[in-house]
Amino acid sequence: MLDADIIKKAQSAKEASGILYNCTTAKKNSLLKAVNARLRSETSAILKANKKDLKNASKIGLQKVLLDRLTLNEQRITQMMDGVKDVAKLPDPVGNVIEKIQRPNGLLIEKMRVPLGAVGIIYEARPNVTIDASVLCLKSGNAVLLRGGSEALHTNKKLVEIIKMALQDVNLPTGCVEFIDTTDRKAVQLMLKQEKYLDVIIPRGSQKLISFIQQNSAVPVIAHGEGNCHIYVDSSANLANAEEIIFNAKVQRPSVCNAAEKLLVHEKVAEIFLPRVVQRLRQAGVEIRGDQKTRTIIKDTVHAQDADWFREYLDLIIAVKVVKNLDEAIWHINHYGSHHSDAIVTGNKTNGERFLREIDSAAVYVNASTRFTDGFEFGLGAEIGISTQKLHARGPMGLVELTSTKFVVHGKGQIRK
Repeated sequence: MLDADIIKKAQSAKEASGILYNCTTAKKNSLLKAVNARLRSETSAILKANKKDLKNASKIGLQKVLLDRLTLNEQRITQMMDGVKDVAKLPDPVGNVIEKIQRPNGLLIEKMRVPLGAVGIIYEARPNVTIDASVLCLKSGNAVLLRGGSEALHTNKKLVEIIKMALQDVNLPTGCVEFIDTTDRKAVQLMLKQEKYLDVIIPRGSQKLISFIQQNSAVPVIAHGEGNCHIYVDSSANLANAEEIIFNAKVQRPSVCNAAEKLLVHEKVAEIFLPRVVQRLRQAGVEIRGDQKTRTIIKDTVHAQDADWFREYLDLIIAVKVVKNLDEAIWHINHYGSHHSDAIVTGNKTNGERFLREIDSAAVYVNASTRFTDGFEFGLGAEIGISTQKLHARGPMGLVELTSTKFVVHGKGQIRK
């Protein structure tokens, strides 16, 4: 029964993707407008469903960080709606000709952007992904099959109901957005075998989930990787700026993948800088784990184990290391990091440019918080995820990253000789 249900929903999404492919930009924007109207009118129902999920999550002892991701309130629903509006304003990439080649034989060859087709998205905890992923897929002409985490089941079901209402409002098939509404873990395995109907799988969640999907999927995967993000304070840094950047990157919302997890400090400024930044972080409830040099300066610091340098905490914890120079900082980040988002705070232009060039991450910053690695903040509207791989898409995935290309060839009777 479960097999048949998932096959049916994958097939439904595939069939609907053909209709979406041919939708005009105006039609797709009217759909997003209808989604926003439904979100507004159904806010109370969304919060009621979310309350059920939060109650169940508390009963099973869900971690505080995951509870934060699960929680919706009126402000977060408004943020969802703002994201939908922003996506509606963005240029439609579908049909854009991004390259033209005129051949000596008279053939005109164009490379055109086209939708991926039917997209499967597997995610955990964050119900806002249901809206973000759906509107990005719809605007880029893709149908979507969603499989959210069991902890957000009621909220996700309600949000999908709302999207389906909006699809009916503008006379589009409800199969444009399908949802697997079971907590049975077998559903993920079955979804990964739908290569006949799904064109790509995009996972968002823990590294364990992503690794499982990459190892078991018959459908191509675009992985949303974990965020072991670093901030390096150079010897020439404006220390007041460095303190603000680190505090923002660690404390503003520690449960997200673009939060800073590691702090590297040049040895020339460590004795001046570390006491002040550590004091402020601790006042905000942050646990400090340090290497030997850090523990010499900050006596009561927890000893950082080797495993700490690889970890994504998603919590009020940060590991701190004193480094000799920029060379050591770059090596450390490239070796231990997850290639998500990393930053340097420096007053030296040469060091900043070298950091940008040599750090192998999806987003690299000079004198700014890693918290900006986000589709909304990058001007992409909402995001489907943040890819840390290098094929097809890297970094925040917006509309363009949800398209592929095809060659369109115009001839006048040419034949190959």
